[in-house]
Amino acid sequence: MLLLPGNDPAAIQAAAQRLADGELLGLPTETVYGLAARADRDDAVAKIFAAKGRPSDHPLIVHVLDAAAAQPFADHLPEPARRLMDAFWPGPLTVIVPRRPGVAQAAAGGHATVALRSPAHPVARAVLAAARELGVDGVAAPSANRFGRVSPTLARHVVEEFGPELMVLDGGACEVGIESSIVDCSRAQPALLRPGLIGRARIEAVLGGPLAEPDAAAPKASGTLAAHYAPNARVRLLDADRLALLFATATAGGGPEGVAVYSRAQPPARLAWKWQALPADPAAAAHELFAVLRALDAAGAREIWVEAPPRDPAWDGVRDRLSRAAAAFTD
Repeated sequence: MLLLPGNDPAAIQAAAQRLADGELLGLPTETVYGLAARADRDDAVAKIFAAKGRPSDHPLIVHVLDAAAAQPFADHLPEPARRLMDAFWPGPLTVIVPRRPGVAQAAAGGHATVALRSPAHPVARAVLAAARELGVDGVAAPSANRFGRVSPTLARHVVEEFGPELMVLDGGACEVGIESSIVDCSRAQPALLRPGLIGRARIEAVLGGPLAEPDAAAPKASGTLAAHYAPNARVRLLDADRLALLFATATAGGGPEGVAVYSRAQPPARLAWKWQALPADPAAAAHELFAVLRALDAAGAREIWVEAPPRDPAWDGVRDRLSRAAAAFTD
């Protein structure tokens, strides 16, 4: 098995060489684990689309070590993008900017823009630094899972998805646990295309003005399909009152067979459902969200009833992921 410790310098060099050779790598970041390939070679990036079963016109995020490494991929960096990079890089924020013609065509899904991020995870940064010494400026790295499924936050999740043939660096549990915030900086007024740990208010404070709402002209971006992040079990997103009613009216025999509950309030003791407590803190909920969905799936849940997060903006990233997971299963 090619599961290597991320704190081993020899493993870092082997991973960098693998990227330089145009091969795939399971790479830890602070958000989720990525399926990485060098972004400047379309044949390498094609392996990502094939492995994930992802449409080739659905763009990937290019991960770079710093702003200097972003330059080869960008036609230019608009001032809003520069401000966000200065404020939040390295970290869980992606900027979409005009793409340099002829560069990273496959990684950008053929579009005229490119998504760029500088990860904060020490293993990812060590790999990017070692790869740059081998002539690799950046790597395309969507989440290391089959397209549309639950993102991985542990190295073993990646192995479960792709088997032992893929080289995976083990960087431990991802600190953030959900994907980066994505801001489109390719047009006159920046727009938040995907919420994440870095919220709208913090982004607007850096930009000095409001973000636009996404519209039909916004560029395609990772993780923004209506249905995404879905486990095998059906996810039902229910408000607290609806859950309380279901708890109150369920029979003593255990309720619907195969139902797991992820909520702040514990189901009545008479119910034989599997229950996982939903943290009251949004950062804690984000950190464990995908791991919980995977664990409940593995336990054999047929349905997962999830308490809808509060409407507080701090929960926007978690709410976004759960809404898309639930959208994969419509009545």
